[in-house]
Amino acid sequence: MKYRPLLIVKLLGCVLLFILFASCQTDQLNGILKDLQKQNVLSEDEIIRGLKQALEIGTKNSVDVVSVLDGYYKNQKIKIPLPQEWQKIENALRKVGLGSKMDEFIVSMNRAAEQAAPKAKSIFWDAIKTMRFEDAKKILKGRENEATLFFKDRTSATLQDLFKPMVHNVMSDVGVTRLYQDLDNKISKIPFLDAQRFDLDQYVTGKALDGLFLIVAEEEKKIRENPVARVTELLKRVFGSKED
Repeated sequence: MKYRPLLIVKLLGCVLLFILFASCQTDQLNGILKDLQKQNVLSEDEIIRGLKQALEIGTKNSVDVVSVLDGYYKNQKIKIPLPQEWQKIENALRKVGLGSKMDEFIVSMNRAAEQAAPKAKSIFWDAIKTMRFEDAKKILKGRENEATLFFKDRTSATLQDLFKPMVHNVMSDVGVTRLYQDLDNKISKIPFLDAQRFDLDQYVTGKALDGLFLIVAEEEKKIRENPVARVTELLKRVFGSKED
């Protein structure tokens, strides 16, 4: 009977070892099951639909941001400045009394971009419809601006062709073209200045699209990094699976 306490201690030790072993096995099993769930919970259709939702929401938010009054003009990251051809002689132009005209010209270019921007949403959404599973998978697993790069690769040329006439028409309406012609005529009459001509439509279109793509990239980053920005259950599942 004197060995019974020792025997009990040994039995308890075995029980504890068994419990610890079982616990480790359970953790491993849970990990395996979690991995299997991650692999199987999202179908190809869900991934594609989730990415399309993300791009639709991101582009809509982006267009909403830039298309309001001062959406471009008061956002220093995307504000359309004087063309480089005129920046080189800006100080001289202001000294000869053209400062207010130049300021008005800058405002008008940004107003043109703000008014034309809403037209870009349907162009973006048409591009989204062409997304394949390979595209969606690359975007989901890619860099923080992978979707924006997808847009640039697939739509830049089309956006330029479709956006440029819109910008031209809006610029005519808000007086950008008139201001440009007026400034250009005045500059040409100043003998010591040598300002190069530039394609106004192309310049404003390019800057407007650059700004829009920058905001799209910011919206994409929000959806990737901030769960609060995932406003649908599908987005939470698709982007949440990437984090698990």
